Amino acid sequence: MMISPEGYYEEYLKGKTKEQIMTVIRGLKQEIGRLKNTMESPDYGVKSIMHPSEDTRLHWSREYLERAKQAFAEAGGTYTLSKSEEKVADFDANMDAICKITFSIGGFFGGYRSYVVELSDRLKAYTKLWEDEEPLSLLDGDNEEPFTKDTFIAALRDLHIGEWLRRYSTKRFGYTVCDGTQWELKFEYNNGHKPVMFDGDNSYPYNFDKFQMLFGIDETEEDEDE
Repeated sequence: MMISPEGYYEEYLKGKTKEQIMTVIRGLKQEIGRLKNTMESPDYGVKSIMHPSEDTRLHWSREYLERAKQAFAEAGGTYTLSKSEEKVADFDANMDAICKITFSIGGFFGGYRSYVVELSDRLKAYTKLWEDEEPLSLLDGDNEEPFTKDTFIAALRDLHIGEWLRRYSTKRFGYTVCDGTQWELKFEYNNGHKPVMFDGDNSYPYNFDKFQMLFGIDETEEDEDE
């Protein structure tokens, strides 16, 4: 069972100097990175997942990190963002300016299906495979209501996409896979911000399944059908 952020503060941060709190912050950032690497490994899920799961621990480690940063400021420290944190902050700050999202996934032989979401005053979604285009109805999994622009952006925000690597490959785990599945994700903006892209080759972010579900893609159902 995980403790609350305030419980974490009482046990690990209260009464500490800013130097001691910075040590805690570094440890939490390392733990978050380790948990993501574990979940992104091709071998993840082969063995039984212990509880609390990596996903749960990641969620709470993120909460603890925010509380630790707050405690650091209260102790007189000035937190400086790392290069990767600057990228995250920039992505998050421009989310409301996203005007188009294009997510493509597939393989050389089966073709690549694209899922396109256009965000202006309303939300328009459609899929494309080869030259065929079909309208796409996107439902909010929390209430089964159609997504609006605001609720779709809020769901994206919950996925912390700004933390994703720009490229995912099995090579970082010592694997080489020929063919298989490739994917690409592109965000376009209406405020002059340059497009942001992510892609992968048989390798995926730790919460990729949750991301796909925003587009109506449920990998668990596909696995059951097989």
